[in-house]
Amino acid sequence: MEQYTLNLLIVGASFALYIGIAVWARAGSTSEFYAASRGVHPVTNGMATAADWMSAASFISMAGLIAFTGYDNSSFLMGWTGGYVLLALLLAPYLRKFGKFTVPEFIGDRFYSPTARLVAVACLIIASITYVIGQMTGVGVAFSRFLEVDKEIGLFIGAGIVFFYAVLGGMKGITYTQVAQYCVLILAYTVPAIFISLQLTGMALPPLGLFSEHVASGVPLLEKLDQVIADLGFNSYTGHHTNTFNMVLFTLSLMIGTAGLPHVIIRFFTVPKVADARWSAGWALVFIALLYLTAPAVGAMARLNLVDTIYPNGPTQDSLAYDERPDWMKNWEVTGLLKFEDKNGDGRIQFYNDKSESFAATAAANGWQGSELNVNRDILVLANPEIAQLPGWVIALVAAGGLAAALSTAAGLLLAISSAVSHDLIKGAINPKISEKGELLAARIAMAVAIVVATYLGLNPPGFAAQTVALAFGLAAASIFPALMMGIFSKRVNNKGAVAGMLAGLIFTLVYIFSYKGWLFIPGTNFLADTPENWIFGISPLSIGAIGAMLNFAVAIGISRMTDEPPQEIQDLVESIRIPRGAGAATTH
Repeated sequence: MEQYTLNLLIVGASFALYIGIAVWARAGSTSEFYAASRGVHPVTNGMATAADWMSAASFISMAGLIAFTGYDNSSFLMGWTGGYVLLALLLAPYLRKFGKFTVPEFIGDRFYSPTARLVAVACLIIASITYVIGQMTGVGVAFSRFLEVDKEIGLFIGAGIVFFYAVLGGMKGITYTQVAQYCVLILAYTVPAIFISLQLTGMALPPLGLFSEHVASGVPLLEKLDQVIADLGFNSYTGHHTNTFNMVLFTLSLMIGTAGLPHVIIRFFTVPKVADARWSAGWALVFIALLYLTAPAVGAMARLNLVDTIYPNGPTQDSLAYDERPDWMKNWEVTGLLKFEDKNGDGRIQFYNDKSESFAATAAANGWQGSELNVNRDILVLANPEIAQLPGWVIALVAAGGLAAALSTAAGLLLAISSAVSHDLIKGAINPKISEKGELLAARIAMAVAIVVATYLGLNPPGFAAQTVALAFGLAAASIFPALMMGIFSKRVNNKGAVAGMLAGLIFTLVYIFSYKGWLFIPGTNFLADTPENWIFGISPLSIGAIGAMLNFAVAIGISRMTDEPPQEIQDLVESIRIPRGAGAATTH
C-alpha cells in the first residue's frame, strides 16, 4: 500500500474517532460546555490534561530544538515539567475549591473588581492566542507533509477540523476527545523511538538507549554524536554554550508560565472534589513523563541519523549527492520546510556550521561555500521514522500523533478563550441577564473568531512551534500567575494592586517581545534584531516573562501597601480557600 494511502487511512480513522466522540459528548448546557458538569474522574482528567498540555510544541517541535542545540535546550524539559509541580501544589486544589468556571472569574471575585476581571480576560486572550499560533503552526507542518500539500493549505485543513469538534463539544466533548488523542499521540511518539533506539543501541527503552553504546561504532551514543557534529563545526551536543543567566530565566519563565496557563487551569474545574484536582495533576505528570523522558533520546538519535544520512561514510568523507537523496528528503522538499541550495555547484549536499569562525578554514579547504541544507526544526520528529527507514504504518502513526497533539491543545486553548469572552466579558460585564442559550452561542462564536485569528497569524509565526509557545508562557507568567498566587496566599493585596500588577507585567513583557518579534508578530515590524547581541542584559524575548512576573509582584504589593486593605469578607474568603477544613466539598457555581 502506498504511504500516502496509509497516511489517509490512519489519520482519517483517528479523526473519525475524535469527531464521533464530539458528537456523542456534545455540550447541551453552559456547565457541560465550560466544566463538563464537574463529573470527570481524576485519572481521565489527568490523561486529558496531559493531551491538553503536550501540544505541537512538545510532540513536533521540542525534540527538534533539542536535536539541533543539545543540552542548552533542555530548559524546555525542565521548565515545563517543573511548572506542573507548581501547579499541583500551589494552584490547582485552591482554585477548584473556589468553585468557579474560569480564571478571570476567580480574579474578579477575589479582588472584588470587575476591572480586575476584564484585565484578566485581556491577559488570558493575549497569552492563549499566542499559544494557539504555535499549535496552528504544528498543524500546518503535519498536514503539509502527510497530505502532500503546501503548509498553508495544511493549516487551513487543520483549522477546519478544530473548528468542528471544539465548537460542537465544549469542555465535555474536548475532555473525552483528548483522552483518545493522548492514546494516539503517546503511541505515535514512543513506538518509533523504540524502533530507532533498538537500531542504534540495541536498547528497547529510549531513555536508557540515550546513555548506551552506539552499536555501529562501539562508543557511547552521546560521545559518538558529539564527535560527528564537532567534525562539522557545530558546538558539542552535551556541552553548555549559552548565557547561563538567560537559561535560568527561561526555565523559570516556562515553570511559572505553566502554572499560569488558563487552558490547563480550567481542566481542574472539571473534577468532582478538591482532592481530585491534586490527584489529576499527579496523574497528568505520570502521563506527561512518558513522552518527556523519551524526548531527549528522540532528539539525539534524530540528529545522529540526519548527519549519517548526509555523510554516509562519516563527516570527513564525501557527502551525499543531491541526485541520490532519499525519498524522505524529496517528500519534505514539497512542503517548503526542507530546502537545498547548491552553493559551490558540486552537486553534493554540504551541511555544517558555516557561522563557526574556527571551522571556516576547514570548510574552505573542502571547497565548501556555505551550508546548503536548510532543515526546519519542526519537521525532525515527523521525519524521524522516514530517516530511520521504519515501516510505513509507523510513519502514518506519527502523522496521526502529531496532529492529535496539536489539535488537542488548540481545542483546550480555544475553549479558554471562548469561556473568557462569553462568561467573563459578555455575561460578567456587558449583559449579565443573557440566557444560558445565548451565552452558549456567544461562546461558540468567540471560539470560531479565535480560530480565524490564530489561523491567520499561524501563516507567519514568530518562530518554531515550541518557541512561539514559549512566548505564550512568558505572557502567562508575567500577567496571570502572580495574580493567582497573590489571590490565594496574600490577604493584603487589593484590587488596585492586582490590576496595576497585571497591567505592568503584561505591557512590559509584550513591548519587549514585540520589539524583537514584530508588533502583533507581523513580520518586518520589529525595531530590534532578534540576536543575542541586541538582547538587553542578554535576556531573550523567550525569557522575559520571568522579569515581567517579578515586576507584577513588585507593583501589586507596593500599590496594595500604599492603599486600603481588602474588605474583611475578602480576607475571610482567602482564609477559607487556603485552609483545608471542609475541602472535601467544593463550592458550587
